[in-house]
Amino acid sequence: MSDATAVPTHCPYCALQCGMSLRPTGAPELPAEVVERTDFPVNRGALCGKGRTAPAVLSSRVRLTEPLVRNPDTGALAPASWEEALAAVADGLRRTRAGHGPDAVGVFGGGGLTNEKAYSLGKFARVVLGTSQIDYNGRFCMSSAAAAHQRAFGLDRGLPFPLEDVPRTGCVILVGSNLAETMPPALRYLTELKENGGRLIVVDPRRTRTAEQADLHLAPRPGTDLALALGLLHLVVAEGRVDEEFVRERTGGWEAARAGAMSHWPEQVERITGVPVPLLREAVAMFCDADGGMVLTARGPEQQSKGTDTVGAWINLCLATGRAGRPLSGYGCLTGQGNGQGGREHGQKADQLPGYRKLDDPAARAHVAGVWGVDPESLPGPGRSAYELLDALGGDVRALLLMGSNPVVSAPRAAHVEERLRSLDFLAVADVVLSETAALADVVLPVTQWAEETGTMTNLEGRVLLRRRALDPPAGVRSDLEVLHGLAELLGDGSGIEKGFPTDAEEVFEELRRASAGGPADYAGIDYRRVEEERGVFWPCPATPEGAAPHPGTPRLFLDRFATADGRARFVPVTHRAAAEETDAEYPVVLTTGRVVSQYQSGAQTRRVEELNAAAPGPFVELHPRLAERIGVAEGERITVVSRRGRAVAPARITASIRPDTVFMPFHWAGEGRANTLVNPALDPVSRMPEFKVCAVRLERA
Repeated sequence: MSDATAVPTHCPYCALQCGMSLRPTGAPELPAEVVERTDFPVNRGALCGKGRTAPAVLSSRVRLTEPLVRNPDTGALAPASWEEALAAVADGLRRTRAGHGPDAVGVFGGGGLTNEKAYSLGKFARVVLGTSQIDYNGRFCMSSAAAAHQRAFGLDRGLPFPLEDVPRTGCVILVGSNLAETMPPALRYLTELKENGGRLIVVDPRRTRTAEQADLHLAPRPGTDLALALGLLHLVVAEGRVDEEFVRERTGGWEAARAGAMSHWPEQVERITGVPVPLLREAVAMFCDADGGMVLTARGPEQQSKGTDTVGAWINLCLATGRAGRPLSGYGCLTGQGNGQGGREHGQKADQLPGYRKLDDPAARAHVAGVWGVDPESLPGPGRSAYELLDALGGDVRALLLMGSNPVVSAPRAAHVEERLRSLDFLAVADVVLSETAALADVVLPVTQWAEETGTMTNLEGRVLLRRRALDPPAGVRSDLEVLHGLAELLGDGSGIEKGFPTDAEEVFEELRRASAGGPADYAGIDYRRVEEERGVFWPCPATPEGAAPHPGTPRLFLDRFATADGRARFVPVTHRAAAEETDAEYPVVLTTGRVVSQYQSGAQTRRVEELNAAAPGPFVELHPRLAERIGVAEGERITVVSRRGRAVAPARITASIRPDTVFMPFHWAGEGRANTLVNPALDPVSRMPEFKVCAVRLERA
């Protein structure tokens, strides 16, 4: 039921950014309650358990309400004033710069930061600190799909069409996504697809709740999605199903891509993936016989050391069959984090400037430097990617400012990353809760949450949204924008540099519009009023001359031309290769990781909600009955999973819905059940994405 007195906003979690309204209660235990908001088209009022219970984290019982500074005598974090805390951060960063140079200071951001905060953080790193060492945790989520998008289409926007188009296509291939648990309100789009007569193919090594909805479930061995896509393209060619006119008129590079696919014959692909040839043929027929089709990928094929090529192979399948650049067809990435799309567009990535401009492009540097009022030559060049930055901590990088991320739980080879964080000369963390990473910091800054601040987010469709402040934060809490302003003032030593870091989000957005103008992710024609009145505006949305009608935004990309120099999509030839770490006699089982419906990412916030913990209280190891019998483990019995990087212990969950050669662990927990202790940080050579989704392990009874 709607409530006109409630403040319209959006869920703080995933990239659906479901619409909701918040009604302040005045109660300290639960400062606000969720009210249904049916006017937002993405979720139409529906919310998952995380969204419904999101106000629980606003309670002062579970969140930070005062700065903490580590006592040098006792080694413990103790309450401090904001003046003391900011002075300690400024001193730590200043000392490191003076002793070791600007690149000895690192900055690590998050995919949950608003566009305004991501923009300001990137500007702060390059203008105030003068460091090239900035990246963010979105590198762990969408970077391979982003790189493949750029190579094929010349532009990266997760979905080049709105979600409302999904039920209207003929067939969807969903690769490595369990929407029923990761984005439950989005499952209705697949349900409506089937109600409309469309077909659903799910590719996943587990028979998940999403796979149970499929007309066809393909269960490849983890790490073999690239071979699977190549095998399907081989059959498309062999069966004469290539859309020759589309390939000729709107693409380039087909012959090389075709040759690569033809070297992956179906029987070979069956041996690699474990997917029988008849199912490969059935998938091709289902996809090609439909009126229109889409391929949607998520972390399964992307979080691999060959993730960019894997996504590229699925894009090649779309291009060869004419399922791209046409209405109700195309390739899309299901972006994961709340602002995973906007977060990678406005400057907190190691190689980017606002507007999705490249940091090594002289014209881009000149434009952004002009907006910032600095010399283009003063801007540092590209720095390290996320894992490489974390791996350098305590070595070349001696101090770190971290906002909105919890790499102690979320990073690959997590025990090593924790050790690197502990080795720093100085660590400052801005967060809403005392996460596992914040607990290691020299200074912890308590910052506002989604319901206590105004700002924009860009959801998985490329729809720019406005989250309105619904209630006041507790005394003692400041916004990230206020933190950056205060640090700029202290580090500027009276230069007035802090004036370039406003604390008002709308003022920051107005500057972001100018900085992004003319770039690939052009927000120049978007303002707060439009976003609120239109329930979101799709980028690119350039500014128009005075007196002209405003640009309507771009819900659907590539219908007339692709964003390449010649307007053609590019086939990229790819070939299957093994995972960075294959199984052997010592480590004979494949581990893959993922999420469960009642927890989110590193769990820093959801693990503080009683209802969610009751539904998902801790980690587990999912394994097939045959594998359980082989090692002699029973349901619920503690089991140790060992990789070359460490070990994790969790109860066994025995199910026939997973391949017998594979185990699955969710990655939301710290401690002995931390799944990311095990995973391989091997990086994709293009995207620098770590290989979370496949590594070799052995199992032992605990």
